[in-house]
Amino acid sequence: TTNAIESVNARIRRAVKARGHFPNEQAALKCVYVAIMSLDPTGKGQARWTMRWETALNAFDITFDGRLSAARQ
Repeated sequence: TTNAIESVNARIRRAVKARGHFPNEQAALKCVYVAIMSLDPTGKGQARWTMRWETALNAFDITFDGRLSAARQ
């Protein structure tokens, strides 16, 4: 579990660092959203990944106003 969390954190840090600065909070949230959605670009591990991250995904789904659930369908 710790390695998975650190992996997600590293990917988000990398995405934010590559972008530099953000003009507003919405731009920062979009960067984090894109980083999270690109964790499994092939979709092969989506069922396993979704099950382990169900609580976090629900929180992100609320934060991003349903866009995560729309992307998964």
